[in-house]
Amino acid sequence: MKDFEPVILAPAAPMVLLVNKATPANNITEFIAWLKANPDKATFGTAGPGSPPDLLARLLRSQTGTQFSLVAYRGAAPAMQDVVAGHIDAVFITIAAAQPQVAAKTVKALGMTWQKRIANAPDIPTMDEAGLHGFYFALWSALFAPRGTPKAIIDKLNAVAVKTLADPAVRQKFETQGCIIPSREEQTPDALRAYQKAEIEKWWPIVKAAGIKPE
Repeated sequence: MKDFEPVILAPAAPMVLLVNKATPANNITEFIAWLKANPDKATFGTAGPGSPPDLLARLLRSQTGTQFSLVAYRGAAPAMQDVVAGHIDAVFITIAAAQPQVAAKTVKALGMTWQKRIANAPDIPTMDEAGLHGFYFALWSALFAPRGTPKAIIDKLNAVAVKTLADPAVRQKFETQGCIIPSREEQTPDALRAYQKAEIEKWWPIVKAAGIKPE
């Protein structure tokens, strides 16, 4: 927050909760009930401590009062492969990575971590629709400049980025990858600053409670 000047929030990728086909749950409500009934059995794949799948699994535990084991992999893709194979029960992963398995029906997609359904996965309900309210998350990125960069330069960078994000070809490319393009109101430096602050306030307590440290 102190070292950089915000320029613009870039498109973000929400995550989807996948469970293996043998899991006796077809929606979030049934899955949470199953997790509560099997605290010593249920397993979630992660890409290691502090990774998005790890943080989302921890958030799910805290919001639902469930317990389950976290299994670290060298990336989310191997974790998804083990969900498909039935070696673990669940993983949070981007829709771009999940879509081939979802389309092939080798896994169950229980919910998307976003406020509304996305265009390239219209059959996957939001977490709100599935019964887990307010469970939002997206892999976001942004453009920043060094602290002290003149406002005129920040404004010029922002204007170019806004123009790029308005390009239909660019928008289509992001949307086919399952990304959410910020609204025009969200494409300002002040909006990025507020978003970054809110994300820190949301996730830092979870990171501290888990004892996650840089490696």
